[in-house]
Amino acid sequence: MAVDLRLAVAANFTDTARELMAAFADTTGLEASASYGSTGKLYAQIRNGAPFDVFLAADSRRPELLEQQGLGLPGSRFTYARGTLVLWSPEPDTLATPEAWLAAGDFKRLAMANPKTAPYGLAAQQVLAHLELWQPLQPKLVRGESIAQAFQFVATSNAQAGFVALAQVIAWPGPEGALWRIPREYYSPVNQQAILLSHGRENDAAHQWLTFLHSPRAQRIIQQYGYDTSD
Repeated sequence: MAVDLRLAVAANFTDTARELMAAFADTTGLEASASYGSTGKLYAQIRNGAPFDVFLAADSRRPELLEQQGLGLPGSRFTYARGTLVLWSPEPDTLATPEAWLAAGDFKRLAMANPKTAPYGLAAQQVLAHLELWQPLQPKLVRGESIAQAFQFVATSNAQAGFVALAQVIAWPGPEGALWRIPREYYSPVNQQAILLSHGRENDAAHQWLTFLHSPRAQRIIQQYGYDTSD
């Protein structure tokens, strides 16, 4: 199967992107492929010449840096989704009083993504700092390279709970478990931005993909996974 464009996609957006790519193919007849990872790792790959056409990051900082560095086209950057950070456990009775549960520390491991490479990891760090638990919980924290790995730590019971993206829990086929939607004021907004990369400048399919992300069909899919798309 011929691929018309290559996407670099933040790990939290994996399931959403797969559904979007199927809808894009249905709408346009064009096929997209995607590589998934932490925003920081994908940014480094783009800096090192990886031939991606579009970057769907989980923050605004890396797309802005790529634009400044001449690796992203000026004027093409926009927020395609705003993410929601949650604390999740497959065990249904775990998070009845989530802040008290965290403060008590009566668990072996708490998962999160690496704050240096994953925007959702940075958001998790901000939450724990807000609760004055960042330093006390250091011995119990397990860090995934991406939010996808952090989610797997929890899904496989290698951590009792973890800070993950709401979209991942929505896509999870297993037990609903326990979920805490963390107050927005506990962490900086997770504004996920897309940018057309220099490699995709002349690729009409890449331009069509960015236009598609603004379409009502794409917006509905993004919202179904728990993201905010309002301006």
